[in-house]
Amino acid sequence: MFAVLDTNLFRSLRLNIFIYYLLTTTTFLGLFYYALNSLHVENIYLLSFVFLLLISLSGFFISKLSVDPLALHVENLQNLSKETLHELNLPISTIMTNIHMLKKALENEKDLKRVARIESACTMLQERYNELDYMIKLQSSTIVKEKFDLANLTETRVKFLEQLYPHIEFNLELNSTHIFNDKVGLSKVIDNLIDNAVKYSAKINKITVKLQNNILSVQDFGRGMDEVELIHIFDNYYQANKEMQGFGIGLSMVKRFCDTNKIELNIKSKPDNGTTVTMKFITTEET
Repeated sequence: MFAVLDTNLFRSLRLNIFIYYLLTTTTFLGLFYYALNSLHVENIYLLSFVFLLLISLSGFFISKLSVDPLALHVENLQNLSKETLHELNLPISTIMTNIHMLKKALENEKDLKRVARIESACTMLQERYNELDYMIKLQSSTIVKEKFDLANLTETRVKFLEQLYPHIEFNLELNSTHIFNDKVGLSKVIDNLIDNAVKYSAKINKITVKLQNNILSVQDFGRGMDEVELIHIFDNYYQANKEMQGFGIGLSMVKRFCDTNKIELNIKSKPDNGTTVTMKFITTEET
C-alpha cells in the first residue's frame, strides 16, 4: 500500500514540476522576445531585471510545488508513527502487568519457564518500542541529554543481550564513569557493537566489555578483518561477511552517533585475531 502511494506521489510530482517549468520557461522566453522586437524597449537592463525577478518568483513557486507535497507526506508518516507507537504502549504494559501477576500465582517450574519466555519476548517488544520512540524524537530533534553512569548502562544492556545470546560468555570489567550524553541513543550503539561482536565471534563464544579511563571497549575473538575491510567498515550497507544476516547499517549508525556526540571511535582488527571497538568519552568532570 505505502509503496504504491509513494510511487504515485513522486510520479505526479515529477510530472507537475516538469509541466510547470516548461510552461513558465516558454512563457518568459516568449515575452522577452516580444518585448525586444515589438515594444522596442530602450532600457535593456531594466527589462532584464524585470524578467530576472519573474524568473526568481517562478523558481520560488517551483520549489514550493516540489517541497510542500513531500513535507505533507512526511508529516503524515510521522503522525502515523506516533499514533501507532501510542497504541502499542497499552498492550505491552498490559501484558507485562499480567505476567507479573501470573508469576506470583504459579508454582509449577514448567509454567514458570513458559511465563519467563513470554516475559522475555515482551521485553524485546518493549525495546523495539523504545527504539521507535527514539527514532521519532531523533527526526523531530527532541533528543534529551542527561547525566548517567556509563558502567550501569553498559551492564544493563549486556544483561538484556544475554537473554538473546545465552551461548555467549560475557566478561565485564566496568569502572564507574559519569557522562552527559544521549542515553537512549548510546544504548542502541552499545547494542549494535555487541550484536556485531556476537555475529563475528565464529566458534569462540566469548566477548569482553571493558570501561576504564573513560574508554568503553567491546572485544571479540572471532574472524577479524583485514585492512581493506576496515576501510569500508563504516559505509552504509557494507558487510564484511555477506553470509551474515542484517543490512550492514549498524556501524554506520554508530559512527554517526559518535561524530554527533563528540565521541572518539576506533576499531582495531586482524584476520583470525578478533576485533576491538573503542569509544572514548568526555566525562562530566571534563565538561
